[in-house]
Amino acid sequence: MKKKSFLRSLMSYVVLILIIVLSIQYMEQATNKKITYTEFMQKITSKEVKSVEITYEKNSAEVVYKNDTIKRIVDIPDSSAFINSVEEQIKSGEFDLTIAEQSGFVVFLSILPTLATVALLVILLVVMLQQTGAGSNKAMNFGKNRAKLVNPNAEKKTLFGDVAGLKEEKEELEEIVEILKDPKRFKDMGARVPKGVLLVGGPGTGKTLLAKAVAGEAKVPFFSISGSDFLEMFVGVGASRVRDLFEEAKKVSPCIVFIDEIDAVGRHRGAGLGGGHDEREQTLNQLLVEMDGFGTKDEIIVIAATNRPDILDPALLRPGRFDRQIVVHEPDIKARQEILELHSRNKPMDKGIDFKVIAKNTSGFAGADLENMLNESALLAARKNKKNIGMQEVEEALVKVMLGPEKRSKVISEKDKKLTAYHEAGHAIVSRFLKDHDSVHQISIIPRGSTGGYTMYRPNEDKNYHSKHEMEEHIISLLGGRVAEKLVLDDISTGASSDIERASKIARAMVTKYGMSDKLGPITFGASQEEVFLGRDFNTQKNYSEKVAAEIDEEVKAIVVKGYEEAERILTENMDKLHITAERLLEKEKIDSAEFDEIFEVKKEKNSKE
Repeated sequence: MKKKSFLRSLMSYVVLILIIVLSIQYMEQATNKKITYTEFMQKITSKEVKSVEITYEKNSAEVVYKNDTIKRIVDIPDSSAFINSVEEQIKSGEFDLTIAEQSGFVVFLSILPTLATVALLVILLVVMLQQTGAGSNKAMNFGKNRAKLVNPNAEKKTLFGDVAGLKEEKEELEEIVEILKDPKRFKDMGARVPKGVLLVGGPGTGKTLLAKAVAGEAKVPFFSISGSDFLEMFVGVGASRVRDLFEEAKKVSPCIVFIDEIDAVGRHRGAGLGGGHDEREQTLNQLLVEMDGFGTKDEIIVIAATNRPDILDPALLRPGRFDRQIVVHEPDIKARQEILELHSRNKPMDKGIDFKVIAKNTSGFAGADLENMLNESALLAARKNKKNIGMQEVEEALVKVMLGPEKRSKVISEKDKKLTAYHEAGHAIVSRFLKDHDSVHQISIIPRGSTGGYTMYRPNEDKNYHSKHEMEEHIISLLGGRVAEKLVLDDISTGASSDIERASKIARAMVTKYGMSDKLGPITFGASQEEVFLGRDFNTQKNYSEKVAAEIDEEVKAIVVKGYEEAERILTENMDKLHITAERLLEKEKIDSAEFDEIFEVKKEKNSKE
């Protein structure tokens, strides 16, 4: 508040000075009119001048014409020569001549605009320094680190008990805690204290939470900083911040330095265009030096987190720097259940909530996704004025997190509704007859997010790998919507563009990445395109010929066409179920797994009676 009031006062002074300077200049221009020396002499000759007041120091004169009150200013090259030249006119009384000395106030007024301009520049400089922190001795603090120090004695600390799932990861880090608590015990055994731990995992899997839990359990200072906080537009600032961070850490060791998103500064050196030695590389070099240059008495452990270990510089990953790499996987069904139970502790949940069922329906969700889903369910329950969060709110939040909010107010034509209904029914019917495909959980023609409708599946089990047969079935299921449009409406739409794109990507990955082509064999074709390094890829060539490229295209097409034909066969044989499912969707807009199963049970009963 003090800083804001100071800036307001400062700006008020700036405005006031500007008003004064402009007023003085305006008054001078309004009361004084400048004329040339030639015009002045012509007026004297024509006897039109009433009075002249000469100021020697300024070599100028104020002139008043007869029958006029406006003062005119004229510059006189030589005042003495001028007086001598008009001596006769003065003696004859044609005009009055006064010789004046320039007063101090007049001098001040003449230089006031200059002084005001200088003052204005000084004030603006002070304001700029205040905004950059220089007013409080921070002008040259660019090289200071921006790490946040977490007090080890704080009441609210993150412990391993606050981290659900991740059992093996916590066991790995418990050893780090023991080292920080009693480093002497390990040194007496001749063991080298690990310098760094790299946590590798996808977004939201709990890497930062694990690092905080280590600091909380060890009861040591915890420095937290992001990799991007080291980098600035000024050369050398990043390296200076790294040095300052480790100097601060040495003062309070044993401690933990946590660097989140280390790939911002730890990317492979020489990856830039021309391999230039840029600011990021200088920062990385300093980080390498600091991690390798700890003294034997410095119990500083660096924990870093990244979801891109493939782009990190090899020098960071060697023993002596990041000695350990701990992969933080996405939670399995048991871990998801534990995470859900943990995040529901402070929420009023219905007694009928089955977290095991929710965990089964959220395959692929990370810890952050699960927390967000429960938060959304709490918001939905509050919006409905409910006292507890029920299974209905959780289910609705699950779909909302995955696909976005419903757009019930969107106006959709009957033609588009019919097309969407048959499209989504096509997906559902085809997947029903695929042996290893996930079960249908919900079908809807209500727009959500960027989709006009959706078919949601319930994973039968968590899978770490996907077989060739499963990938082929996924392609068949994706193409079910397009096939249904063609069979029933005798036309196709742009609604299947996303399905076709995903099917094509899966087919190409089967051929080029996973070696699943019988014709081309178990060979990988082409380099990974996930990360492009300028300066490297200019000299990179395809590792296969144009002939092989044509064969790859043929294989990809063959896989997709085979999937299309299989989807067409399934829907042709079950056209009655396709019509019933689409009609139900047009009637109810949304059907769940139980209603979808009824369609097939009814058909079975009819067949048995016949």
